Amino acid sequence: MITRKQLRKHHLLSLSRVGFFFSTWFKPPLPYHDDPILTTISEAIKNTPTKNLDSSLKRLIPTLTACHVIDLITHNPFSLHPPSLLSFFRWVSSQQGFRHTIQSYCTMAHFLCTHQMLSEAESLLHFVISRKGKDSASSIFATILETTGTHHPNSIFNALMNAYTNSGFVSDAIQCFRLVRKHGFRIPFHACGNLLDHMMKTNSPAAAWAFYSEILGCGFPPNIYTFNILMHKFCKEGKLKEAQLIFHEISKRGLVPSVVSFNTLINGYCKSGNLEEGFRLKNIMSEANILPDVFTYSVLINGLCKESKLEEAHQLFNEMCQRGLVPNDVTFTTLIDGQCKNGRINVAMEIYQQMLRKGVKPDLITYNTLINGLCKVGDLREARRLVQEISIKGLKPDKITYTTLIDGCCKEGDLESAMDIRKGMIGQGIKLDNVAYTALISGLCREGRFVDAERTLKEMLGAGLIPDDATYTMVIDGFCKMGDVKMGFKLLKEMQSTARAPGVVTYNVLMNGLCKQGQMKNAKMLLDAMLNLGVAPDDITYNILLEGHCKHGDSEDNDKLRSEKGLISDFAAYNSLIRDISKDAKNRQKR
Repeated sequence: MITRKQLRKHHLLSLSRVGFFFSTWFKPPLPYHDDPILTTISEAIKNTPTKNLDSSLKRLIPTLTACHVIDLITHNPFSLHPPSLLSFFRWVSSQQGFRHTIQSYCTMAHFLCTHQMLSEAESLLHFVISRKGKDSASSIFATILETTGTHHPNSIFNALMNAYTNSGFVSDAIQCFRLVRKHGFRIPFHACGNLLDHMMKTNSPAAAWAFYSEILGCGFPPNIYTFNILMHKFCKEGKLKEAQLIFHEISKRGLVPSVVSFNTLINGYCKSGNLEEGFRLKNIMSEANILPDVFTYSVLINGLCKESKLEEAHQLFNEMCQRGLVPNDVTFTTLIDGQCKNGRINVAMEIYQQMLRKGVKPDLITYNTLINGLCKVGDLREARRLVQEISIKGLKPDKITYTTLIDGCCKEGDLESAMDIRKGMIGQGIKLDNVAYTALISGLCREGRFVDAERTLKEMLGAGLIPDDATYTMVIDGFCKMGDVKMGFKLLKEMQSTARAPGVVTYNVLMNGLCKQGQMKNAKMLLDAMLNLGVAPDDITYNILLEGHCKHGDSEDNDKLRSEKGLISDFAAYNSLIRDISKDAKNRQKR
């Protein structure tokens, strides 16, 4: 503990340092001698509205310099009001043939700060910074010290730091803070707070934390809100070690971690999959008489559901209710989602009914979660009933709702219903996305409606969406099975035109179509094209080719190929086998 003697010694030392710098930088004004130019300007400003200064002072412009303006501000012989001097300062800067200096700007800024016109001073400094640019803090700070005169500089440092912060020059603002500290002036805490807020929004949490630590060391008052925000940002980046260090720093700074502090860290650990640490922190909360709230339980329940620990999640849910906490829609939806993902739709529906009994209103996310779970188990009737309930409850089904239903209908073979839902979406101005189109194309292909699938594929492209390789390959495979290999190749070309690089599966589908039609020469050409494009054939590719040769070659050769089938692992082996068979065939012909 610091003793009163130590405090007194520290206070006296601070006073002596400030006195030293005051004597160094606070220069008394030079004795004022009547200057006819200053007198004329002062009288004009005092007696003439700013808009009429042109007529009374225009003739002085050729002889007027920035030094005259500095003297006018410094001495102010007629005790002019600050707004009047500022108006003159701005007026003279617009006159052709006159040019302010950085010294005149800083002198005016000092004057304005002394008279509590802080926003105006900051505006002037902002202009100077815009001209000097980045990395100008040292030079502008030196000019401020040079032009201090009898003015107290503390308020101008707030304005300077704010001007740099608002200009986006964070490193310069930090440099200003360090220069203020180095020269023993009072730390501009207000500007430091503004800079810290800016850094927490725009910079990395590591940079913000480094600056916060620095100003805390200078007496900046610690704030639990700031610690919580920094912890949240570190957790969002997955840097839990750094978040944990900040959590410990809260107590070191004499503060007590809040529920939000604990929840932030618990949420970070649960999202990273470290449930053990999350529950450890929950126990520490209880020991510190900080009661877990709904968010605490919801985060932990979500973590358990993600790991399919559904019984433990349900137990924690019951504990939450026993403590008098009312679960919200997020808590219930988390539990419902966990049950749905594990195929336990009946339990999910029971939780949904419990939610209604407790008077908690389901939102669209809750309904979409249930509809998705019902569609996965093929209960389309109940899924449609929930869609109707959504409208009854005053909610509006969205793209996810309809897309989930389309996918469910297609998987159950109910294409007519899927098409009706699609028509309803279009009628409501809801655009189909990749998921909806892929579900429709997949369903059409499953039902053998390949022409409709190809038409839907074109519609998808027309909507500005790019089908994935699997979607294209489904349609190509359909046409090849129909014997329309030509359409398959047309789709391949279309696929390549969308900047997609078809993989080996797509080529195998086409290869199979050619081989089934006995087009072995074209199949060989397709194999060469694959190799030229860098698509490596696999075992399936060669077995398709061998199957083709077996079916469409010489019967004696077929037996040899059949005996080798499944043993071909690369292009060289395949070619070697085909050459041997061809050579044997030619020899037989000669005999």
